[in-house]
Amino acid sequence: MPDEILTLPEVAQLLKVAEKTVYTMAQKSQLPAFKVGGQWRFQRVDIDRWIEQQKASSRDEGRT
Repeated sequence: MPDEILTLPEVAQLLKVAEKTVYTMAQKSQLPAFKVGGQWRFQRVDIDRWIEQQKASSRDEGRT
């Protein structure tokens, strides 16, 4: 499903981190997120892109 919308617990499970970590990262705009009715939501495509960017950053840091 290309426009899949994920909840905070789903993103936490996907990233294998605590829900509080995802909440804090969303609040600080460290993860691409938006609110619906006061609750955080995430587009799957944005999270996948963010993961790829994190992997690229990690590889770049390893080269220095």
